[in-house]
Amino acid sequence: MSRSGRPRNTNGAVRAGSACWWARYRNSEGRIRKESTGLTDREQAESFLRGRLVARDEGKLTVMLANKNLTFNEWADWFMEKWSKPFRAEKTQAANLNALKFLRPAFGYLRLSEITPEAIENYVEQRLCSERRIHTKFGVVHRGTLKPATVHQEFRILRRILNVAIKSKRLNTNPCSMTEFPVSVSKTTRKPHYMVASEQERIEFFAPSYLRHAVVIISEMGLRPYKELMPMRKTQVDFDNRMVHIPDSKTPNGEGDMPITELAWKAFKDQMEEARGSEYLFPSPKARAKKPYITN
Repeated sequence: MSRSGRPRNTNGAVRAGSACWWARYRNSEGRIRKESTGLTDREQAESFLRGRLVARDEGKLTVMLANKNLTFNEWADWFMEKWSKPFRAEKTQAANLNALKFLRPAFGYLRLSEITPEAIENYVEQRLCSERRIHTKFGVVHRGTLKPATVHQEFRILRRILNVAIKSKRLNTNPCSMTEFPVSVSKTTRKPHYMVASEQERIEFFAPSYLRHAVVIISEMGLRPYKELMPMRKTQVDFDNRMVHIPDSKTPNGEGDMPITELAWKAFKDQMEEARGSEYLFPSPKARAKKPYITN
């Protein structure tokens, strides 16, 4: 005997709660589920509900609900292993690790959905009042308060981690977007100094030969010193075709063959003659160096 009565509402609905809107819908098994959206705006709450219904119809609702219990520590581990380490430069990876030393104690055991703009503001204010800790051979030395640029870098890394969580459907909104950094960092960061021709001539006059050649090559070709030029092997330089091969760069667009200008060609030629006995163009002068080429 068929069941009669009002048909089921499979579209769900949002209802106002004491502090935010609640979503009410049926899961893939037909059971009613009530869930707090954590939002105070009705349109955003309805968008939250539509996302849940789409995930249900695509069979992704179970995974999405499991992500609600995902902590910041767990997500930070995934971010460093799957996102930061494979695609970011070594210095960017080091900056992310250093920022997480301070972000984990503040947000580590919180679920991603529990990180609020107020918590981020409190963290920023506390860090701006913190002292700089310098590790020396005599122990830890405190030297003034942290620079706003240092705290802002931690804030940017936190924002990046949470943005990746949004792209991966682990989070709905980024609380960092609702947080304004209280201090201007435009006047606290050191502006780059652009070298003019007279300064380059003075540097080349006093610099040792290997540094003089490096300055000429960098200014002529724009090669990155630590990632592209210093680790370069002699086999990468093609004097006949006046090309240099870059097998590894900060970005994939930087990899490939680059033409050599006249001044750079002469600098490569002179440095090649000075670096006899080594396969590297800029070999390290230290026999016990960690890397066989100059790194500093």
